[in-house]
Amino acid sequence: MSTPYDIPESPEVLDRREGPYGEVVLRRHGDLLQIIANGCFLMDTSDGRSERRLVDAALAALDARTADPHVLIGGLGVGFSLAHAAGQPRWGRIAVVEREPAIIEWHRAGPLSGLSAEALADPRTEIVETDLVHYVNETSDTFDALCLDIDNGPDWTVTEDNDGLYSPAGLAACTRVLRPLGVLAVWSAKPSPDFEETLRNAGFQQVRTEEIPVARGVPDVVHIGVRPG
Repeated sequence: MSTPYDIPESPEVLDRREGPYGEVVLRRHGDLLQIIANGCFLMDTSDGRSERRLVDAALAALDARTADPHVLIGGLGVGFSLAHAAGQPRWGRIAVVEREPAIIEWHRAGPLSGLSAEALADPRTEIVETDLVHYVNETSDTFDALCLDIDNGPDWTVTEDNDGLYSPAGLAACTRVLRPLGVLAVWSAKPSPDFEETLRNAGFQQVRTEEIPVARGVPDVVHIGVRPG
């Protein structure tokens, strides 16, 4: 008997683009939509609990006195983080940095629009088309929370250029866009004790790691740190 979750053997390529950072592909595999970058699987629409937990962890770690907090989300992906943030009335501004024009287009007028149309129409939402590393080093804007989900974690980056984001210099750039008592939340496919130590050495306080159970294998995690007041 077939079910809505039956997945065919071969995925269907819906779009393939040569972007500024290499090839990016959108595939349909059964009921799932998948994003592939330079042959590396990034994410799909199968679950979303990790992306939602990333946003929830950042919000929970904020000082309760912070009114209308502004959040910067690194990576649009399939839109789970954006949609979840837009569904929470406490957030003020919701800015999402995405460097791949194709992914933005797939959300605005393509197959991923069903996941993000309502969030994109929210007046609090802003999509910034640029590289996150460049943005945190150059912007004059500041935020109460920064949620990073552009890699598979600090120890498993999608591109070599992202390595520096998790270094002391990269964390200093993250700090400059955070307001006092601002929260940095970083998604990872596995725990990274070394990154926890790097966060502490960079001056972040209340550093901790929250596990997110998955169906099989090592739990996903969110690394959290708070900028001093």
